[in-house]
Amino acid sequence: MAGLNQMELQHLRHLIGAQDTSYQKFNSYAQACNDPQIKQLFMKSAQDALNTKQTLMSFLNC
Repeated sequence: MAGLNQMELQHLRHLIGAQDTSYQKFNSYAQACNDPQIKQLFMKSAQDALNTKQTLMSFLNC
């Protein structure tokens, strides 16, 4: 894969930050939730956001 230009790096950084924020929020919502089904939904959303963040971060290691 070719190197990323400055704009692509900026966008990637923004996307990584947004996924990290989503992970933190969903995780927080899950901890505060009493309904087991909704808690599970938030936990899955948090894990999905973390997985996406890790995938995006892998582009920085190319």
